[in-house]
Amino acid sequence: MQQLVELALDQPPQVANAGVGVHGSAGPHEVFRLPRLWQLHLYSYSGTLEFGGVSHPIRPGHVSLVPPDTEVHFHYDAPRSEHLYAHFRLPGDGERRGVPAMQDAGTEAAVLSGLLRQTVAASTQSPARASAELWTVLWRTTTLTGAGGSSPGPRHPALRTAMAHIEEHLAGPLSIPAIARAAGVSHTHLTRLFREDTGSTVVGYIRHRRMERARHLLIASTLAIPAIAAAVGISDLQAFNKTCHKELGASPRAVRQAASG
Repeated sequence: MQQLVELALDQPPQVANAGVGVHGSAGPHEVFRLPRLWQLHLYSYSGTLEFGGVSHPIRPGHVSLVPPDTEVHFHYDAPRSEHLYAHFRLPGDGERRGVPAMQDAGTEAAVLSGLLRQTVAASTQSPARASAELWTVLWRTTTLTGAGGSSPGPRHPALRTAMAHIEEHLAGPLSIPAIARAAGVSHTHLTRLFREDTGSTVVGYIRHRRMERARHLLIASTLAIPAIAAAVGISDLQAFNKTCHKELGASPRAVRQAASG
């Protein structure tokens, strides 16, 4: 049974302590709780974590999240068991995201390890930076498996990769074969993933994202409209105006004027 915990990440975490934990030397079993703090562990050992009536196998590269005031039972397979940890508060009260209590970080483990080590290094010197590093770790845990319960966002890792590629290349030419190559899937599979997750075609999704960026630039900046069109990869002004009418319901000039009025 998959166990989920709920994170409110609308505000950065407050890091109480971070470091390298070494356990097992006092015995193969420990029981404890942190009454007011969340705990995040990134493991370098094998064992078992139990809480809330659920048992989770621990393996190197796994990451766990435990809410405050939760009694945890750790079983260690070796007398010296190390993990990176962070104990923290979550002051946010916005939308909550369901995240598996234990996940295999896979290829992300090295990235998370680097971020957590930066959290450890900054925790006594720059609390603000430690908070920022850990906040990044927490956000990344929400997309490790795509099994985030109430968490919004694409489910399939290839789809997340494709969407990130699109965001990075909105100002240039975007072809479906190139996006599929970046995501490591076939053209047909990519098309199916977009249809299942977004209800849109890949081309439709690209058009929508380009016009959302255009809307932002029209409202928030004084950039000339031709420059905005180029910035979202539609250098032909006639095509830009037509797409703006279709996606935003008005001409670029009208969108800008409505926001300023």
